[in-house]
Amino acid sequence: MAIIGNNINVMNHAGVIIGSGDLSRIGQLHDGALLALQRKSTVEVTEASCQTLQGAKPGINLVLQISDQVIGVVGITGEPDESRKYANLVKMTAEMIVEQAALNEQLQWDRRHREEFITTWIHDRQPIHELSDWANRLDIDIDAPRVAVMIRFRNTSNPLSLKGIRKVVELLEYPKRDNLVAMVSMNEIVVLKPATFKNDNWNSEDESQRIDLLLDRLNQHSISDIDIALGHYFEGAEKVSLSFQSAKLTLAAGIKRDSKKHKHLYDKLRLPVLLSPLKETWQGEQIGSAFKLLEGMDENGQLVKTLIALFTYHNSLNKCAEILFIHRNTLRYRIKKIHEITQSDPETVDGLMELYLGYLLNKS
Repeated sequence: MAIIGNNINVMNHAGVIIGSGDLSRIGQLHDGALLALQRKSTVEVTEASCQTLQGAKPGINLVLQISDQVIGVVGITGEPDESRKYANLVKMTAEMIVEQAALNEQLQWDRRHREEFITTWIHDRQPIHELSDWANRLDIDIDAPRVAVMIRFRNTSNPLSLKGIRKVVELLEYPKRDNLVAMVSMNEIVVLKPATFKNDNWNSEDESQRIDLLLDRLNQHSISDIDIALGHYFEGAEKVSLSFQSAKLTLAAGIKRDSKKHKHLYDKLRLPVLLSPLKETWQGEQIGSAFKLLEGMDENGQLVKTLIALFTYHNSLNKCAEILFIHRNTLRYRIKKIHEITQSDPETVDGLMELYLGYLLNKS
């Protein structure tokens, strides 16, 4: 209207005005539109003929068609001889807008359907033969080897906007990457990415480098408040849910272990991840009780620091004393205190192992 200077009306398939530059006309029945719908062709209304048509003013009414189906009418108010110059252009523009809206809706439907498939797959909610039929309909190769990656947007003072989240999804869904992407919560995305191999073995190092490249690309778009966790690869479509579980546990363990890092790898957090299911069991409580007792009674933190040094340097007393800047006799005194408090002897394999597992359970 701003370009042509005439009022435009849009009528639905029943001839009712549903859009107009003249708001008072919305909801009225337009006889000129009804006539155009009946004839399935353009109807011109002159000053004389509009006297016999309800809700009509001089102008041109053109049927809107999408895929050979009449969906409504667009009307241009004004003398037909003048309006005829740009009538078809207005009609074509209106049809293009509707087609674009329909295409966007179809794309959104496809994305929702793919996301539903992905979430069903990773949560192991359907037998693999049923998923296979579903995947074929979506043109997804369910047998292609894939590994799960979890992405979490941090809850910072400046959280990522919806536009920022869409940018992340756009980068992940780049067609050449063949990634399957789905939102699994308000701040988490799962990516089932093609697994890469070297000498017939899963190449986790290559996957790690690809995550570095993704983090660099996201930084270029001022997106940095995220965590990315790479899970473990399990062979077979029926085990994709295990890869998802490993990625989710890796994300949780990585964030708790070092919140400053943005990349968390299953290979680097393997033991804490494998132990994490024990945290909510009586067995885990028992394993962690000795270290928790030591931590509670270690007022200045020296005993815990000594124990971590024993873990790090494989119980080498000379190396531990050197790193801690203490005399060997002082180190022996601390080891004795650890034993007395925990009833686990850190100088034995079983004792040191129990304390180490307890440390991992309490810190992961």
